[in-house]
Amino acid sequence: MKCQSCKSGNMSPSTTTYFADLKNCMIIIKNVPCMKCEQCGDVLYSASVTERLYELMEKAESLASELTVIEYDKIA
Repeated sequence: MKCQSCKSGNMSPSTTTYFADLKNCMIIIKNVPCMKCEQCGDVLYSASVTERLYELMEKAESLASELTVIEYDKIA
C-alpha cells in the first residue's frame, strides 16, 4: 500500500507511540500497532486500534492523573 501523505513510500506493519493531550492529563500509549510509511513515517491505525485508543483515553481521563503511560500490548 502506498502512503497517502508522501505518495511514494510504502506502508508496512509497525508499532508507534501515541500521545494525547487531554483536558486533565497527558497520555502516552507505547507499542501501538499501526501501518507506518517507510519513507516519511506517516502512521495509520486500523479501526479496531483507533476504537481501543479512544477507550484507553477515556479511562485515563477518568483517573485524573496528570501523566499516564500505558503499554498497548499489555492491556489491549
